[in-house]
Amino acid sequence: MTSIKGSVAIVTGGSRGIGKALVETLYQRGAAKVYATARDPRTVTHPDAVPLALEVTDPASVAAAAAQAPDVNILINNAGTSSGATFLDSPVDDVRREFEVNFYGPLLATRAFVPVLERNGGGHILNIHSALSWITMPGVEAYSASKSALWSQTNALRLVLRPRGINVSGLHVGYVDTDMTTGIDAPKVSAQSVAEQALDGIEADAAEILADDLSRQVKAGLSADLAVLYSQFTG
Repeated sequence: MTSIKGSVAIVTGGSRGIGKALVETLYQRGAAKVYATARDPRTVTHPDAVPLALEVTDPASVAAAAAQAPDVNILINNAGTSSGATFLDSPVDDVRREFEVNFYGPLLATRAFVPVLERNGGGHILNIHSALSWITMPGVEAYSASKSALWSQTNALRLVLRPRGINVSGLHVGYVDTDMTTGIDAPKVSAQSVAEQALDGIEADAAEILADDLSRQVKAGLSADLAVLYSQFTG
């Protein structure tokens, strides 16, 4: 079990949205230090956070961040992107970009920080997923596929890292009230609520954290006939 109090965490994409809320909540719960990454570290506004420059798709940038954060025992892979890339109409490079950020980004960070966590006696990795890890719809096809792949990555890493003293959790959530969902007319959960549940899940060593009603609804429907499931969520 990993306690938030006294921990040293790194949050990728820690300057806004869920990432910003995670940084704030980690400090509220007694974390000793929190590294917050962003492409431009000047956008990290928390007064106590340690800002780090990070481009999650660049192996050299990821390696540099790991070298600058040698005391970490919690890695939160939060950085992500959603461009609206579709399988048939968007340039293939746009689809590939979704995977570079949402799948390979967490993988690069995990590979870089596993030795750090091991040297510090073990710890925890949290990957931020989506209800779209399980279901897709027009307009978010590439995003959904990349998050589905990340879900598989999380489940595989949980098996191989537990014997090495590192626990792995995946958090799923639907619509969060951040700038990414501006213009979407649907019930939204607050970033603060997601952060609270994320840290509860880390301390409980939860395999999966379902952070809102939508993610719980989708997960509960996975055993249903696919036609029924998709008619319920896509109309």
